[in-house]
Amino acid sequence: MANLSALTNIWDNVKEIDLQPLRHEALSGVRLTIIGIPGSGRHTLAGMMRQDPVHADMATEAPVQILDLSEADQASRADLVVLLVDSRKTDFTREAELSRIWAGANRPLLVCINRFEDDDTALVIKTWVNWKSRRVVDGSILDIKFLTGQFASAVIDLLPGKHLALGRYFPLFRVPVAHHLINDTCLTNTAYSFSTGIAEIIPVLNIPLTVTDMFVLSKNQAFLVYKLGLALGLSTRWQDYVAEFGGVLGSGFMWRQLARSLVSLVPLWGILPKVSITYAGTYVVGQVVLQWYLTGRHLSRTQIRAMYSRALTRGKELGRNLMRRMPRLRLPRLHLPRLHLPQLRLPRLPRLRLTRLGLPLPRLVRTKRRPLTATPHNLACPQCGRSNAPDASYCQYCGEKLSPIEYNQPL
Repeated sequence: MANLSALTNIWDNVKEIDLQPLRHEALSGVRLTIIGIPGSGRHTLAGMMRQDPVHADMATEAPVQILDLSEADQASRADLVVLLVDSRKTDFTREAELSRIWAGANRPLLVCINRFEDDDTALVIKTWVNWKSRRVVDGSILDIKFLTGQFASAVIDLLPGKHLALGRYFPLFRVPVAHHLINDTCLTNTAYSFSTGIAEIIPVLNIPLTVTDMFVLSKNQAFLVYKLGLALGLSTRWQDYVAEFGGVLGSGFMWRQLARSLVSLVPLWGILPKVSITYAGTYVVGQVVLQWYLTGRHLSRTQIRAMYSRALTRGKELGRNLMRRMPRLRLPRLHLPRLHLPQLRLPRLPRLRLTRLGLPLPRLVRTKRRPLTATPHNLACPQCGRSNAPDASYCQYCGEKLSPIEYNQPL
């Protein structure tokens, strides 16, 4: 949210009102090209991208263009070029030249160093640092953790606007794309909720923005369900998602939407609870669809409540961060002229005597002071007359110094 592209992405998600462009984006496909020398693992990487790490029996036949280094000119129409480098080589002149050409032409390029067990990794890293490529990843293409982590994250960043097609045609990217869509929608709804919360401080805009807030946030959550279905290879008909997830999400989240609208009616104080509820609700909506895809089962209401509670804590932290980043409003100082008021002298009131009013005067009674005596068990203070410990040097009540005396002798 700090840069202009993130703000533009948030606004694009808010103003979406039609599902047809999402369906067209998911079915349009994505053109990937892998360039490398024979033996570098080009076909292995293409096969790994077509397989689903979660479901071993699920694979696609998505086309991937595989070229040698000498055929790099044929990749001009690719949406993304993956330059696969064999780390066991010692001469990377041709790979470095292609990387500089593609980077200079501002074409999407990902340099992937395929690490083997018997290679000299330090030599490879020292070599490709100066290749001028924006993204370079280093790891084994047989490592699922590397492919779904660094490799998938780099591909998603280099293919904006192609995330739905990337996950639908290449199952390797489905779970990473799903997490990206969930986080993106959570950020969108949180930022929108925070901005309307600031505007709701104005009493005139409070209730209209609350109604609009409910509509926009609920719409974004519904669109997230449809986006996840398209990216995970599910049905393209939105009616199927209403029947599948409507009963699970509808009853519980209706009350949370109502709570969010009621909290937002409190100016300024309700911003932080509103932001946290928005984040938690959007996060749970996305996780319900993702967990159904991963396990084939719907989450129970107990699991949803536990997930919602954890997401609510993260939403509060995000809301506090947004509050800290909000610039403080400094009001200009008002210089008012000093007012010189005349001194007012109040008239003296006559003294009232109780005798003139016929009221009796209080009678003062003097109390007789008890004689000071000392016993083996106490030591009397000559000032206040209270008993102290026999070995005390000062009175514990008034602080008077106590002089030693003989017991059973009158003072």
